[in-house]
Amino acid sequence: MADHELAPTPAPVSATVALTFDDGPHPDSTPELLDALTAAGHRATFFLCGAQAERHPDLVRALDRAGMAIANHSWSHPSLPGMPLPAVHDEIHRTNRVLTELTGRPPVLFRPPYGATDPTVARVAAEAGLTETLWDVDPRDWDGTAPAEIVAVLATARPGDTVLLHDHGNRNTVTALPAVLAALTARGLRSAALPH
Repeated sequence: MADHELAPTPAPVSATVALTFDDGPHPDSTPELLDALTAAGHRATFFLCGAQAERHPDLVRALDRAGMAIANHSWSHPSLPGMPLPAVHDEIHRTNRVLTELTGRPPVLFRPPYGATDPTVARVAAEAGLTETLWDVDPRDWDGTAPAEIVAVLATARPGDTVLLHDHGNRNTVTALPAVLAALTARGLRSAALPH
């Protein structure tokens, strides 16, 4: 390289994004997502549905053992705004109980299904000791986005962004993840679990 040519400045090693996976755990996707993350040395946050966690407790424990953050995504994934207060309470608190039983500690983060919230939902979550967490980048992997498009959208993620992905048997997300992680690493970015 000639003296006048400047090499691109890599991002600091401490620069992170937060990959998050909603709707799991799911036996058709969680193990492969976890394998890709651990092989690349990245961490992520899994917003789990309580019914799925109860159905697949070994997957919850595997995520927890691997250092992934475990968070609350309601019991059965309904749109919570407008539901009767006891139902909202049950969706959130029932999931907290199951995740606490499986990991030995209560979750501290909550993502409302569809990102749909209102003051009642926020209050019930806060009373349960949870902080609502949404996202900055959404490749719409839930809508059949092709793996290459998922990778391209995530190439726009900036340090500090929270990325929405899904863990519900979606093969496109599973297929895209190794390339996503490689691209983040090449940019000097790491995926880190949200504080838990």
